[in-house]
Amino acid sequence: MTIQIVEFDESRRDEWDRYVTRSGDASIFHQYRALELQAKHSNSTLHPLVGFKNEQAIGLYPVFELQKGPVRTAFSPPPDLGVPYLGPVMLGADNIKQRKLERRRNQFIEGCTDWVSREVTPKYTHLRVGDYYTDMRIFQWGGCTVTPKYTYNVDLARSEDELLLSFSRSARRNIRDAEQASSNISIGGRTDVDAILELVEDRYDEQDLAFDVPPAFVRDLYDDLPDGQVQPYVFENDGEFVSGIIVLNYGQTTYRWLGGVRPKEDYRVDVNDLLDWQIMRDAKRDGRVRYDLVGANNRRLNRYKGKYNPELVTFYQIEHGSLPVRAAAHLYKNGVSSGIAALTQSKRPISPARLVSGIVPSMMTVQQRESVPGDTVSGEK
Repeated sequence: MTIQIVEFDESRRDEWDRYVTRSGDASIFHQYRALELQAKHSNSTLHPLVGFKNEQAIGLYPVFELQKGPVRTAFSPPPDLGVPYLGPVMLGADNIKQRKLERRRNQFIEGCTDWVSREVTPKYTHLRVGDYYTDMRIFQWGGCTVTPKYTYNVDLARSEDELLLSFSRSARRNIRDAEQASSNISIGGRTDVDAILELVEDRYDEQDLAFDVPPAFVRDLYDDLPDGQVQPYVFENDGEFVSGIIVLNYGQTTYRWLGGVRPKEDYRVDVNDLLDWQIMRDAKRDGRVRYDLVGANNRRLNRYKGKYNPELVTFYQIEHGSLPVRAAAHLYKNGVSSGIAALTQSKRPISPARLVSGIVPSMMTVQQRESVPGDTVSGEK
């Protein structure tokens, strides 16, 4: 029995969200309103694909169509929004035998790929899927380039004492010695979202990096998603904002999404250790079992995150397209188009070799931006 791929529209958003709730793999960004906001702030067209077998939904695959200069592309998630993972998720796959699961999943991915190739006709496709999706063979068989990426997860499914004892000696000392200062931490509001983002942007500027996540996107998520899903944790001193972390809560996971920047002044306590500890304690209280530190691909920042004794987890980036188009899409995605504008706008035919020679040098400068937010700034010393 073949799997039918159907594109949903806004009239079926409630049905989509019911499927998202059923999937153990879906994230906060799979919710229909979150998808709409991703499309809005990336200037893209959303294609919410659903796979049906015998009228039963078996998978979801949100795809975003973007025109990048002369190149039509398909992304999931869209670029430059700080969304760590998206891509396809399966439904009702927990109690299926491995052979049947592989067949169903492969048919679903192949059906979605055929739909995108036919209806979107992208020259370049880019996916980033969470750690739940570990079998990359169907993508490799389809000619995709698969690159492993990494994040850290802190296991919260243990007692508070056991969790704290698993931390490094310095982290335990920072938390215990400043226990009274934890009263300076609270869950803030919309203005605190802006304060955290401003601090993050300043930190990016100090490192000569561009912070591309639109503040309006983060504000819209805070305003439009259900209460408690987007929370700005803030540390104040004498009523003044010092630092903060914007976390995402969905299912059994809390995500350390944006923030955690080193304060500009020395307050004689480790502000970020206290923030992270309070976030973990609250997540445990609310029944969540893991704290995703969102990124473990930066060697320098990993030293900071490693003090929480996290588990290293692999997720995957998937790309499809010829080398010249992949390189051009990277440049357009990262806003570095000046080096190829003359080539792509030329009236003369452009050989792949010439296009590659014009863009590969610039690729070296933009690859560092192929990261999730937590790989760029953190509470490092």
